[in-house]
Amino acid sequence: MPCRKKSKANGDEMTVKAAIAAAIMLMPAVAMAQAPLPPIDMKGIPSDMPVANHLPQMIKVVLVGDSTTQVASGWGGAFCAFHVTSVIACIDLAKGGRSSGSYRAERWWDIALDEMKSGGFSATYVLIQFGHNDKPGRPGRSVDLATDFPNNFRKYVADARAVGAIPVLVTPLTQRRFVNGQLDHDLEPYSEQIRKVAAETGALLIDLNADSGAAVQAMGPEAATRMAVIPPPPELLAAARTGTTFQPPIGLRAPHWAALDLTDEQVAKIPEPLGDPQNVFDYTHLGREGADYFARIVTRELAQKAPGLRRGLLP
Repeated sequence: MPCRKKSKANGDEMTVKAAIAAAIMLMPAVAMAQAPLPPIDMKGIPSDMPVANHLPQMIKVVLVGDSTTQVASGWGGAFCAFHVTSVIACIDLAKGGRSSGSYRAERWWDIALDEMKSGGFSATYVLIQFGHNDKPGRPGRSVDLATDFPNNFRKYVADARAVGAIPVLVTPLTQRRFVNGQLDHDLEPYSEQIRKVAAETGALLIDLNADSGAAVQAMGPEAATRMAVIPPPPELLAAARTGTTFQPPIGLRAPHWAALDLTDEQVAKIPEPLGDPQNVFDYTHLGREGADYFARIVTRELAQKAPGLRRGLLP
């Protein structure tokens, strides 16, 4: 009997040691490698208040993309506002009207890189989504689908990793256009290129195009109009009820263009202004309901693909 008790005690001790070792292994590498901070200025701090020797553990998430990711017209604002806890610092640097090429050419990517290498965080993730403005017929924005588009994403992955960030590639949010009750998957070729780059580089992937496309197809064209910035005018809602949407007339999309003698094709080629899109109905941009709906999809996928973020995400 004494031998059994000794053996059990030794076994319990080994179990505790193993648990401690496992916990240490799960600690962020940065936290273990951090050197003690220099002495803090104690002015204004009570003498009995404990002073930390290491920085608190926080994670940064940077969002990069076009108007379907930026605040006030995409899912990014809702994601940062409602789907992360205080252990995540979330910054949305997406810009409306930008493509995978023009975002770099205009040096917005340089600002994003500065955010990624700012330091002080246990990990930094960057979510990158483009495709809407890369399509042909958009002067100053379009890039070649077969060459430039995937090369831009390879560059984003390499640059992010070079400054110590973790790249997460995001396929473009679906448009909400229907023909005979079937969703128009016009962004699928761009999504497929992003999937290939993710597989090739080993970058994390959120297939938002597939996820949002399935969700919008399930809700149907009439219900999908609720995702827009404002409700549709009566004629567009009536069209949606037939199962086939149609492009809003110029006057409904941009009132200040209505007086110009422009075709719909010419209007489509006009770059979006630097700020937020117009407060008009379309099948691309998101109002508050739409932003939160698709932000939840991104959050769910991110929790699965990036377990290191899971504790800081809210469904």
